[in-house]
Amino acid sequence: MSNPSSVLLSCPDSDTTPVSIEILPRGLTIHRFNVWVGGQTHDIVVGPELPEGHLSQKYTNTVIGRYTNRIPVGNHVLEKQGITSNFAAQPNENSRVSLHGGPTGFDSVTWKLLNDSKVELFTQTELSEISTLGPASYAFFRLESPDGDQGYPGKLVVEALIAITPPTIKREAHSQEVKLGSVVLVYRARLAEDKKMVTPVNLTQHWGFNLDASSSPGRLSVKEHTLTIKADRYAELDEYSLPTGTFKETAGDEAHFHSSKKIGSFFPEKGYDDYYIFQDRGKLAPSIYPLNQFTRDTDLISGIIRPIETNRPVVELASSLSGKRLAFFTNQQGVMFYSNNLANPSSGARKVSHGGSGKDNIGDAYTPGSAAFLEFHNPLATFMFPKSEERDDTLLTSEEIYHNFVRCDVYSKETH
Repeated sequence: MSNPSSVLLSCPDSDTTPVSIEILPRGLTIHRFNVWVGGQTHDIVVGPELPEGHLSQKYTNTVIGRYTNRIPVGNHVLEKQGITSNFAAQPNENSRVSLHGGPTGFDSVTWKLLNDSKVELFTQTELSEISTLGPASYAFFRLESPDGDQGYPGKLVVEALIAITPPTIKREAHSQEVKLGSVVLVYRARLAEDKKMVTPVNLTQHWGFNLDASSSPGRLSVKEHTLTIKADRYAELDEYSLPTGTFKETAGDEAHFHSSKKIGSFFPEKGYDDYYIFQDRGKLAPSIYPLNQFTRDTDLISGIIRPIETNRPVVELASSLSGKRLAFFTNQQGVMFYSNNLANPSSGARKVSHGGSGKDNIGDAYTPGSAAFLEFHNPLATFMFPKSEERDDTLLTSEEIYHNFVRCDVYSKETH
């Protein structure tokens, strides 16, 4: 199958499409995340107007891999289940830091759009379940990362499912809200090696939300958005924003205890760029499964695309101005919250629907504090801290399969 310039997914509902997304195969980029509310389409992710703008506006709504966030540059010995490999993290942010997978991470390469018949890392039972959504509602993509790619050991095969699912109920009890639908991301990966190998894997979608920018063009700040993160700790970082393997308590920390708190309340001087670890991690499904237990009848999908409505989200982002709310569910152990601190209005472009001209480098791009990036993944570089109490070491062996999911439920106080 030849790769298109973009893939459009939607889940039709009567005469309108309440939720739709546009995906660029390069970087598995969510270029637009459209919500139909009040007779209008609202794009709730920031970014450039044109697809080619992502070439310069890096990490805007792209996938991140093989490993999210920051790892110290240099050689690292990996060990799991008696299997050892060597990993040479390559510099790109500066001489000390390897950021988001290295100089040419998964965000910078083109993923292959797959026919269902070519999918390998989802089971027959799962494919049957997914097919019930309808062909316009989902797509599969694949990327093969060769042995030694950016210093990472082992050939890694990655497949991603991106889907839009309809609401299972229309209106929440005792609420004015309407559930419009959900966007589901599922990443699968395995090492395609004849010999035993181990490699770090920690994927995420680096997507940035602004729930007001399309409703009120020019209203860029998300500081009036409310954010809930059900976390009890956040990662301590060193002067280079590298993980130290230790965590700070969120309780009593006015800036980092997010419980329906306005983002702008106790806003740090440099903004947010923090990893929060969820308080109920033990209830989450694992990210790693033994390969020999992964059969054609295995089903890790049905509970994601047809969820139980009583489940509670781990993160919520809401705006009282636009009436929109996002609720996130995942099997990842935590979330990175970044408030677009490094945005520069003189660099890049802002979408026309967000009040920009859509043109590059003319001074009307996004500003610091203009987006809430919510990146769901497992703890930072835990393979470097063998004594860490965290149960996921973010290492994958050739005898395992990686499974990572995020579901974003979209709500509005207006009918569509």
